[in-house]
Amino acid sequence: MKRVLVLTGGGDCPGLNAVIRAIVKRASQEKDWEVIGSMQGFNGVLNEPQEIKVLDDKAVRGIHFQGGTILESTNKGGPFAWPVKNKDGSWGSVDRSDELIKKLQLLGVEAVINIGGDGSQRISQALFEKGMNIIGVPKTIDNDVANTDSTFGFQTAVQIATDAVDKLVTTAASHNRVIILEAMGRDAGWIAMNAAVAGGAEVCLIPEIPYDPEKVNKHIESRFHKDRGFVNIVIAEGAHAKGESQSSVKSDEVGYAHRKLTGAAARLREELKAAGCQHDIRETVLGHLQRGGVPIAYDRVLATQFGVKAFELVKEEKYGHMVSYRHPYITSVPLKSAISKPNLVTPDTALIKTARGVGISFGD
Repeated sequence: MKRVLVLTGGGDCPGLNAVIRAIVKRASQEKDWEVIGSMQGFNGVLNEPQEIKVLDDKAVRGIHFQGGTILESTNKGGPFAWPVKNKDGSWGSVDRSDELIKKLQLLGVEAVINIGGDGSQRISQALFEKGMNIIGVPKTIDNDVANTDSTFGFQTAVQIATDAVDKLVTTAASHNRVIILEAMGRDAGWIAMNAAVAGGAEVCLIPEIPYDPEKVNKHIESRFHKDRGFVNIVIAEGAHAKGESQSSVKSDEVGYAHRKLTGAAARLREELKAAGCQHDIRETVLGHLQRGGVPIAYDRVLATQFGVKAFELVKEEKYGHMVSYRHPYITSVPLKSAISKPNLVTPDTALIKTARGVGISFGD
């Protein structure tokens, strides 16, 4: 019996369970394959005792519409940077990748399917270069993985953000307020931009286009007459003013490599006040609401397509590849090309032109 190991790494995302289910359902049609799952990314293999679970039809029954992941996830550490406590009480890291490969051999694992975003796929590529039979499945609500038209979970996050804009529009209009909605998006503004267009926001601020608070304020003033009017602003958490850096703090979580982004909306409020805005300004931070809950139908379908394709790539022994959606096809691309650069909003992006066409200001 051949074994394929499935794991989910990085931030959680609507649709992860649908991918897991699809892999298992497709593998169950083959008589010589068994699917097992590693809890919390590769941690399940490296932990002592190991946390490995058999994934059969019973284990994945009815999980396709559930949020989160039955395999849990982690965005701290990893096989190449496993957190260890030093004698002086500080934390460092060690490379356990060779140990990981040996443990997988002892488990009889023929291939690995790693479901995760850019960071996870960088680990996939590094393990592939060490000889591991591995397939990547792109997962991120930010939609910032290159060489795929879309990633599952993104459209659900956009829907959640759009619902928030819809609700904030009515309260902004009722109180003649400026309301700032902070959406996720460390380096990519896809969620913010889609929600701004779908929700009819007047201003959209994204990491790729540093904004000028004076220009944002000027656009706000154009929406008011004798203190009557309202403005809805959608800002990505990684957006920042020209000449400034992202609002962030160093994380004290062991093994967490990124700085924590915080306060983009609050900082914008202060910048607007400094620019002379006299209107009532309120902010709402969506945070992890965008990651949780039930995936919409689109993401369930895309996730299922990705899961089926991932197992078929294993069968074809097309290792070192990542599943990719290139409309209208579900195909694959080398992991190396998938992680070569992030998928960011560019000036010639069609939706940028649409947004500007309906009068949305990017503060530039």
